[in-house]
Amino acid sequence: MHILKNLRRALLLLSAMLLAGCNTVLMNPSGDIAHQQGRLIVVSTVLMLIIIIPVIGLTIFFAWRYRQSNKEATYSPDWDHSTQLELAIWAAPLLIIIALGAITWISTHVLDPYQPLRRLDAQRPIPAETKPLTVEVVALDWKWLFIYPEQGIATVNELAAPVDRPITFKITASSVMNSFFIPALAGQIYAMPGMETKLHAVINKPGEFEGFSANYSGAGFSGMRFKFHGLSNEGFDQWVQKVKTGKDGELSRDLYKKLEVPSEREPVRHYPTVASDLYDAILNQCVDRNKMCMKEMMAIDASGGMGKPGAFNVATKQAWDVDSLDTPKRKYVTAMCTTEE
Repeated sequence: MHILKNLRRALLLLSAMLLAGCNTVLMNPSGDIAHQQGRLIVVSTVLMLIIIIPVIGLTIFFAWRYRQSNKEATYSPDWDHSTQLELAIWAAPLLIIIALGAITWISTHVLDPYQPLRRLDAQRPIPAETKPLTVEVVALDWKWLFIYPEQGIATVNELAAPVDRPITFKITASSVMNSFFIPALAGQIYAMPGMETKLHAVINKPGEFEGFSANYSGAGFSGMRFKFHGLSNEGFDQWVQKVKTGKDGELSRDLYKKLEVPSEREPVRHYPTVASDLYDAILNQCVDRNKMCMKEMMAIDASGGMGKPGAFNVATKQAWDVDSLDTPKRKYVTAMCTTEE
């Protein structure tokens, strides 16, 4: 028994030493959104501990107080009710549930990833003239593609943004669902093919931070990581210029098809130019120009549809009106054909 006690103490000490060196990013983030989310975790945990700690303490107390060897413990086999005890047992958890519900409801709306930011941090609002940085994110197998439409550049497995400038992420995927997650910046948000999710965030401290997929997506999932650089405005401009001197060439639709092929642990790539309509084509799953874009299919469906056959045989015709020539253009089916034809 003495050996087991010493072994247990040694394991506890070793665990404490190992944890002491951990960088708990979730509890010490560098972005305001992640900071608010971390505080929400702490507040929720403290509220739940108000019940958990007394329950654990009373469990240990009752087990010790009413142990078989304690002959001084009062034995009351006919006791079955106490109004005061019932009120304490039910009122305290109910109040905590109400408090947790209120905090969660408020935080869900305040931290909605689709809502533009309202502040840079707790002390600073966003200046009126500030323009958010737009980044288009594509989850590939198994790598990340980042497109900067304003700068006209693209990168693979490397992301950068200026400190204290709001960032608007537009996120999609090429094949399977992934999860875009930078713990120091904000909470995770899913990337899904044929859909666009959004995330608004801001980084408040310069540094290099880890980003990865938090949703298992296949063989190369473990290597699906990237670096996020928080830079000054001058540092970000220099980084953009560095990308523009990259030797990977223009990221065209044809080159994207090669990049889209599943691969593992891809190195960082810099594309000095990128096709302006590439992200829209990825989102609508029509990088191949022989395919109809999803938005076009939805427009046809919104106009009443045209059935399965002849899906590509759509033309535009001027709907002449006897009273006016300025009537809107409408779509109609010119022919019906089968795949064999």
